[in-house]
Amino acid sequence: MYGLLLEAITHWVQSTYGEEKWEEIRKLARVDTASFATHQRYSEKIIPDIARASSLILGLSEDDVMDAFGVCFVSFVGQYGYDRILSVLGRNVRDFLNGLDNLHEYLRFSYPKLKPPSFFCTNESSSGLTLHYRSKRKGFIHYVKGQIRQVGEVFYRTKIRIDVVSAETTETMTHVIFRLHFNNAAYREKLRRDTELLDYGMPLDSAVFFELFPFHIVFSRSLEIRSIGTGIAAVLPQAKDHKLNEIFILVRPLVKLQWNDIMAHTNNVFELRSMSVLRKGRSTEHIIPQKDVNNETVADSVNNERTNTIVAQNGGNSDASTESSDDEIEARYLRLKGQMMFMADWEAIIFLATPIMGNLDAMFKAGLYINDLSMHDSSRDLVLAGTQQSAELKLALDQEQRKSKILEESMRRLDAEMKRTDQLLYQMIPKPVADRLRRGEPAISTCQVFENVTILFSDVVGFTTICSQISPMEVVSMLNAMYTKFDTLSERHGVYKVETIGDAYMVVAGAPEITQLHAFKICDMALGMMESMQELRDPSTGGHMKIRVGVHSGTAVAGVVGIKMPRYCLFGDTVNTASRMETNGEAMKIHISQTTHESIRTFPYECEERGSVNIKGKGSMKTYWLKSKNNQAETSGCPFANLIDDKLVQEKDKKIIKSSDSFDLRSLYSPVSFEDCQQVSRPPSGHRHSLNDEAIDSARPDKLSIKKHHTNGSNGIINHKSVHDKKEPALKKSHIFRLTSDGRSSTCIIL
Repeated sequence: MYGLLLEAITHWVQSTYGEEKWEEIRKLARVDTASFATHQRYSEKIIPDIARASSLILGLSEDDVMDAFGVCFVSFVGQYGYDRILSVLGRNVRDFLNGLDNLHEYLRFSYPKLKPPSFFCTNESSSGLTLHYRSKRKGFIHYVKGQIRQVGEVFYRTKIRIDVVSAETTETMTHVIFRLHFNNAAYREKLRRDTELLDYGMPLDSAVFFELFPFHIVFSRSLEIRSIGTGIAAVLPQAKDHKLNEIFILVRPLVKLQWNDIMAHTNNVFELRSMSVLRKGRSTEHIIPQKDVNNETVADSVNNERTNTIVAQNGGNSDASTESSDDEIEARYLRLKGQMMFMADWEAIIFLATPIMGNLDAMFKAGLYINDLSMHDSSRDLVLAGTQQSAELKLALDQEQRKSKILEESMRRLDAEMKRTDQLLYQMIPKPVADRLRRGEPAISTCQVFENVTILFSDVVGFTTICSQISPMEVVSMLNAMYTKFDTLSERHGVYKVETIGDAYMVVAGAPEITQLHAFKICDMALGMMESMQELRDPSTGGHMKIRVGVHSGTAVAGVVGIKMPRYCLFGDTVNTASRMETNGEAMKIHISQTTHESIRTFPYECEERGSVNIKGKGSMKTYWLKSKNNQAETSGCPFANLIDDKLVQEKDKKIIKSSDSFDLRSLYSPVSFEDCQQVSRPPSGHRHSLNDEAIDSARPDKLSIKKHHTNGSNGIINHKSVHDKKEPALKKSHIFRLTSDGRSSTCIIL
């Protein structure tokens, strides 16, 4: 189907429910195309898929959705000027419906691959009529009902009530009989005119009549061809004295090629196509095919033969080759379009037709010439004028299709970039918080109180001394290797990385995702950090790096504050206490508070009581060392220890499933991805960064100023105090600064 139908649906959803609902429907229907081109063809499954998705999201039945699609189409096509055509298609509803097939034939000039339905009216009365609807598509009954009702209201100011009398669906055809109830004043006028008709008795010689129509066919009730025009005789001389359904296939309307069906559709435009391929003035088939009473069997066999021929000519690839070769194959058949008229005096039907030729080349290949066409109509003018303008029209259409493809590709790239942007944003700010900021909510409204969280701080032991003995690039490489491992652990244990300040690393569990297992996750994270130190080397000594870790559990406030460079921050006394646990800890030990110890006391974590420690701003506190976790131990104190382990595994699996739908974009924005963590190792002795040794040595200061983090009071905001205050020489390399919110102190690593 063409994009015009899909454009109308898009317009209706967006104008009625908004663009956000349309995006939801498009994604649920798995429609990748963000916008549709009017003259481009799309899959027949798109509209049914969109209808099902709209039904689920909008809370309507599929029948109501399809009805609404049909109603909106009638109004939407006015944007392209088709409303002017619809307004003059018929003087009344009956004439409009009878002229629909003719309208579809006209639209073939703009939509050459159009597969329109077929309509015809019967049983007309003053209160309505019966409408027969045939289509090769399925599921469009309510779509058609919506269109007909809207046409009656818009163009004829008539309310039409539609009942479905019967509906028959086969593999290739849908046949529906509607009963239309409306005030059919045109029927009474037709009866009055019929009684006034007079027979003037003007005889006309049949030879003269046939000469006027060189592409006529006269056939009897048994479909035996009695006469053919000179134009048809030139290319199909074997047609006379054979049956019509032995020479031609009925393309339109969608009925069988039988006498009764033809008589019932005399108001419709008929299109016939020869069974045999024409080649320069005569048919390539001299043996007439055997008669088939159903006619559809003959048509199907010929269509299959054509398909096999196309596939054979294109190496067996039917999907790729049928579209490109169909036009060329169709041009080799004789196609006739015209009107069927019953001649009572002859007891026969005459088909007054004109040939359908795409261009002059097709006419030449078929063996037809301009002089074969009628002089009394516009056949010759249309062929010549159409040929003159077809090149320009085709060029314009090709340009439109190319622009449409470029636009579609641009929209696809835009979607991909938006996904990348979202992934990067969600690495910096939690998704629920980021979505609220996108909606225009003030940053302060994102702050939320979390009753139970566990916070971890860590820093490198002797970091100032290490930095004074190695180059700045080696400092960066060392921190990058360590933080990459820590980031991997944070993903594995489901904790949120708050920030890094110099050599300090801060994570939290229980915020922004609330969980009862916050203490277990942080303790597992801390033990993993200790184990990872065995894989990290101190560049200054060649030994293992050492860290201090502090952990505390309690209540905290988390959210985004400020406007410029927003970050997700934590505030409260719990932050202070966790920082104090780290600063009062020891190398390669995990210092935990009594609150955290109470949360894990009955679980298989091995802890050692440290005793009372004087904590600045807090006084004396009882603290513990977290030693290890025994996964194989049986915990008699809590019979639900195994359930907690299972819960941890379930939360990890849930997070993996949630993130599996989106691709990992860390490698696009970070030099190291999580998959590379196992490959991180200490560089060989003497190894430098990509810069040469002389460049690094020239940038290396004699002394390096490192400032360590400390907490000030109990306001929970991390300030920083200088540990090494010797004045440093001016450096030409870059400086990395981090200022606190009070603007009075900072953490910095000077490179």
